[in-house]
Amino acid sequence: MLPPLSVLDLAPVPGGTPPSVAVRRSVDLARLAERLGYVRYWFAEHHGMPSVASSAPEILIAHAAAATQRIRVGSGGIMLPNHAPLRVAEAFRTLAALHPGRIDLGLGRAPGADPNASRALRAFDGEDFPHLVAELLAFAAPERFADDHPFRNVRAMPDDVPLPPIWILGSSGASAAYAGKAGMGYSYASHFSPSPAAPAFRAYREHFTPSAQFAKPHTILGAAVVCAETTARARELAATMQLAWLRIRRGQFEPLPSPQEALAYPYTPAEREAVRGYEALTVVGNVQEVRARLAAMAADCGADELMIVTNVYDHAARLRSYELLVQA
Repeated sequence: MLPPLSVLDLAPVPGGTPPSVAVRRSVDLARLAERLGYVRYWFAEHHGMPSVASSAPEILIAHAAAATQRIRVGSGGIMLPNHAPLRVAEAFRTLAALHPGRIDLGLGRAPGADPNASRALRAFDGEDFPHLVAELLAFAAPERFADDHPFRNVRAMPDDVPLPPIWILGSSGASAAYAGKAGMGYSYASHFSPSPAAPAFRAYREHFTPSAQFAKPHTILGAAVVCAETTARARELAATMQLAWLRIRRGQFEPLPSPQEALAYPYTPAEREAVRGYEALTVVGNVQEVRARLAAMAADCGADELMIVTNVYDHAARLRSYELLVQA
């Protein structure tokens, strides 16, 4: 039995496809996910990467929420060091006012960008993350600021709606206890982190304190998945991200290669060995194979929810992967 399923969207850009088209395609997947019964639809934040078009998640959230009716829509996540907390509070209160009860605010401490893009964003140091979260929460409840604090009378408008439920995103477990103590949700990025999720989830639950947003702990496990009618077809589709991942390790953030280009790439033995590390993090196969692997992953760490990211070259194949996954 699989836990509830959700979607993580990076608005991937295949080679030969304009990034603007990749962004508009997100609505196709959001509507499909809602019809299929997925719980929530989150957008990641990345900057300066030609392979990823999700650079403005708050705008994509508004667009996807307007195109759907029931599915929760949110950020997976807002990389808080890239933003002034007041601006995040304003944006997500506005989203919550426009789409009551449907918005999630996922927060991450990673830059989501290379050093030059981070400088262009005037990003804060990631080590300031707890302070930035505290400031964000204070704009939602100004009494958290000291009486003489210059921000005490600053209002994050519209101020008659609360901030959406806050989720902390992690990939190493470092923020798990923090999320638990704060009474927030916790999501772990197993789709790119080689570290096991179980210790992080255990730390989160052990430190969890109930809050107005979360009466009990809730964990989401991120998983990279490529599902197709046959194992051979799934492996063919997955070849795209194997080559893309190798290029990313070299600092080459190019649009996604086609399966044909990826399968024809002359891997050296060292490159092939490096790609095996990525393959170990990806669930690839037919419906039965994917179901078994995801069920084992969720059971191993006790995940309450699975959030699926599928980055393949062909748009129709991407949609079909999410369709087949529901059969699991």
